[in-house]
Amino acid sequence: MTREEKLRHALQHGLLVGDGGMGTRLHGEGVRPDQALELLNVTEPERIRAAHRAFLEAGSDVIQTNTFQGSAVSLAKHGLAERAAELNGAGAALARETAGDRAYVAGSVGPTGKLLVPYGDLGAEEAQAAFSDQVTALADGGADLLILETFFSLEEALCATQAAVATGLPVVVGMAFDPGGHTSFGVSPEQATEALSEAGATLVGANCGTISPAEMVEIIRRFRAATSLPLFAQPNAGRPQQTRTGVIYPEGPESLAEAAAQFRELGATLIGGCDGTTPEHIRAVVQRLRAQ
Repeated sequence: MTREEKLRHALQHGLLVGDGGMGTRLHGEGVRPDQALELLNVTEPERIRAAHRAFLEAGSDVIQTNTFQGSAVSLAKHGLAERAAELNGAGAALARETAGDRAYVAGSVGPTGKLLVPYGDLGAEEAQAAFSDQVTALADGGADLLILETFFSLEEALCATQAAVATGLPVVVGMAFDPGGHTSFGVSPEQATEALSEAGATLVGANCGTISPAEMVEIIRRFRAATSLPLFAQPNAGRPQQTRTGVIYPEGPESLAEAAAQFRELGATLIGGCDGTTPEHIRAVVQRLRAQ
């Protein structure tokens, strides 16, 4: 099989372990929360390579590019909209260079941070165009697949999915849920499954949100009941907790590993970590899942 065929087979029938929180690592190293992390792809590439290497050494099969807020719409608040293609391409190239043949590279795409009409002033066509430019740059830079993550609005997730499917790469879509079992826009796992499947997503599931890994198990269980598609699960290291010094994620590696085992039983084929997850969390997930 070709590399692409092996990837698609693994996504459909196998098991791939993703990486952890890029933003968590960079902010822990002193990068300001108000800084565009994507700019580091060109100003401090070795810092990004080091983050990728740490997850590769922990056993990740898939590493995500440092491009979560890389759409032109997101970058505009930093005055970087015109550099979207450059920063996404650089992020993909860094991940591709670092991964080599050891892992697949997933182009990371997050929401724009703006509300679509009629709730805000961002038109669906403008959003889809921004996502299209971003995913094209990621594909051209060497991404093997695309992970659309932390979406709250189904309408925006569909804009991103339609743009991503047009690249021909496998498309993974994760929605972010709260403890009530819906996104902040009121989207249920069942609604997300139906719409994203019709839009051509390869995998569907959940990431981030305001839930613990154990609570995400129940969300993934609902996805499983609603679809035969393979599933994606990428929880935070516990419910985010606001402290005087910032947000913390309280759960350790074993908690994530326990949830990962349950995600696997429910049919997840791509399992990783989101905010607060470190290489130690991913190492525990790899050890648990490979031992099954």
